Amino acid sequence: MATKRITEEPAYVLHRHDWSETSLILEVFTRHHGRIALVAKGVKRPSSSFRPILLPLQPLHLAFGGDAEIKTLKAAEWQGGHVMPTGDALMSGYYLNELLMRLLAREDPHPFLFDVYAKVVQLIASEHGEVLEAALRAFELLLLREIGLLPLLDAQTMTLLSLHPEEHYTLVPEGGLRQTNEADRSSLRGSKWTGLQEVLGERVSFIEVLRACAGVSGALKPQLRTLLNYHCGVPTLRTRQMMIDLQSL
Repeated sequence: MATKRITEEPAYVLHRHDWSETSLILEVFTRHHGRIALVAKGVKRPSSSFRPILLPLQPLHLAFGGDAEIKTLKAAEWQGGHVMPTGDALMSGYYLNELLMRLLAREDPHPFLFDVYAKVVQLIASEHGEVLEAALRAFELLLLREIGLLPLLDAQTMTLLSLHPEEHYTLVPEGGLRQTNEADRSSLRGSKWTGLQEVLGERVSFIEVLRACAGVSGALKPQLRTLLNYHCGVPTLRTRQMMIDLQSL
């Protein structure tokens, strides 16, 4: 049987680690094949043309082949568009990558999520820092929706009762949306949750979700963080802990 070869596949490097003195194992997020593992042979040699290309948060086209769980990288081309993010934007990009590494199964394609990821990476690499928080919240919501972990946001999860526009509700692991009191600063009014559900419908648009998150990102942040940590099986994600440590220095 001939070994299947994929060419010109849109991809991003999520993570890389040493495989030998000259080679790397790459975890990459591809548009049509999902998250896959690749061995990049000889890439650590100074003469390798792959060396300056295989970096996180950079749009690539890859060619790879093989029938094993870990495929072999054959070619890589940088698609340009933006330089490497720095500072908070860089840490935010690493945060996105950690979420994808922990929550996406291998070889499970999510082309819509790939396109959203590409847009968010482009945003955080730009100088539009004012939309960074909203972009992260939009990505978190769309990631949870895409992999089936986001409950409906227009009803109380346990009772299926409709949300009252002026009452406050909070999103909790296992319990979904439940009613709380206005003193809970991380809660949102029912009208806000219902608005989010509307833009997360079948014909979802990243821009519409981004706009919906813009005014509520502060309240969404702790709720989504708790939910994501729960599904990732960790009290705190590594990138989050790294940001806390850096801020304390």
